[in-house]
Amino acid sequence: METTAHPTATLEWSSALSVGDDRMDHTHAEFVEQLNRLLTTPADQLLPLYQDFLAHTVEHFAQEERWMLATGFAPDNCHAAHHATILETMRAVETHHQQGDLDIITRLAEALAEWFPQHAASMDAGLALHLQAVGFDTHTETLADPGRVRPASMSGCGSVSCS
Repeated sequence: METTAHPTATLEWSSALSVGDDRMDHTHAEFVEQLNRLLTTPADQLLPLYQDFLAHTVEHFAQEERWMLATGFAPDNCHAAHHATILETMRAVETHHQQGDLDIITRLAEALAEWFPQHAASMDAGLALHLQAVGFDTHTETLADPGRVRPASMSGCGSVSCS
């Protein structure tokens, strides 16, 4: 039996979601595009799209975490902890979907559409500013002056402290 997609509003990519780093913005635009696909696809057709979205999100978060580590964030910073929580939830959603809860992917996509703008505007924008401040090139993943960064010196989220 074919189910229909939920009439869920999509998340529009706009300059409001931009963090000011071309590579990060490109990755975020892909994230939003794939998220919107999940929000407009019938539930019984979501699993392959969701698996692609999960793989993209794993790489998206790994990319940001490489940059954090290269520019002085402690490995256990709260920005990376947020990523880990999201990925843990996403993996659990895949399992629940495979066990017959066909609406769970759409429910998660709706939650991510609410979560992402705030995450981008706070943690990711803060990370982008930090990367710019230390002279990190996200395209080459190199520092102009490695002496400007002390290893594992930042434990916060990028733009806000964790509390």
